[in-house]
Amino acid sequence: MLYRSILKNGQDQFEEKKSIFIGYSFPVENEDQALDLIAKIKEKHKDATHNCWAYVLGPKKMIQRFDDDGEPSGTAGLPILEVIKREDLTNIVLVVTRYFGGTLLGSGGLIRAYSKGAKIAIDAGQIVDMAPYKLMAYNYDYVHHGKIMNLIETQGYKLIEAIYTDKVEIHLLLAKKRVDNLSKSLLNITSGQLTSRLLEERIEAEINGDLIWTKQ
Repeated sequence: MLYRSILKNGQDQFEEKKSIFIGYSFPVENEDQALDLIAKIKEKHKDATHNCWAYVLGPKKMIQRFDDDGEPSGTAGLPILEVIKREDLTNIVLVVTRYFGGTLLGSGGLIRAYSKGAKIAIDAGQIVDMAPYKLMAYNYDYVHHGKIMNLIETQGYKLIEAIYTDKVEIHLLLAKKRVDNLSKSLLNITSGQLTSRLLEERIEAEINGDLIWTKQ
């Protein structure tokens, strides 16, 4: 695993003493994306009392920003950031929008409310591990195809494409740590009559070590 983030955009809301809190979460790759998403939520909820936010970026979490957007200092943006840090996430931006309901929550109440807004937004986005993957191509004779496909299916490898010409070429998306073992197995099945090449390196989402495949 390289880092933890979220799989998708998330949204959830709750009511606290007639104030409505709406939490948004977004996976992002850079600061420009984060700021653009914050601006879009502010525009969407320009009639809201507050649009407070925080984000963390980079595998080592070097970029961390937050904003209270008019709430008392330390009661909104920082609690949102602390939830991100507590969940050990990065490459994520959260925005918690508040529509004031007429009852003051006090500093403690605000901290709890914005923390809750951050947590439900994260949960809606689904926490995942981001891990290194390789898209590999393997080329071999047809005589080996049945055994190879059986291995792929029983071991749960992700077949992206199969190309049939004078030989068979399959493209597999593999966790980096599994490439060597699979390559050895395929060489054994084909008695060494197999060629392989790296097509692409990627960062993909996993839950409990299993690939979460979202691309078509």
